[in-house]
Amino acid sequence: MALNFPNLSRSFDSRKRCVRFWAHDASLEVPFFVEADALTRIDPDATADEPGMLSSFDLNRDLICAAAERAYARGRRGSYTLSAADMN
Repeated sequence: MALNFPNLSRSFDSRKRCVRFWAHDASLEVPFFVEADALTRIDPDATADEPGMLSSFDLNRDLICAAAERAYARGRRGSYTLSAADMN
């Protein structure tokens, strides 16, 4: 089944230096994290603070969701962390 991203919520975790967001596979909620390094790779002008990371996420949501779908399709379970290498 395909993922969908009905929840536009996202949050910045300064300790882990990532943005957390969620997808759904039918009734299953799937947590994702995108690392700050991945966000600065796709948006080199992004600042590493919370407003910069959230803005970068919002500007690149389609690219990030596509990377999340590819990671999910690989068959791992639990939460998924997207790194700079996932941002193709």
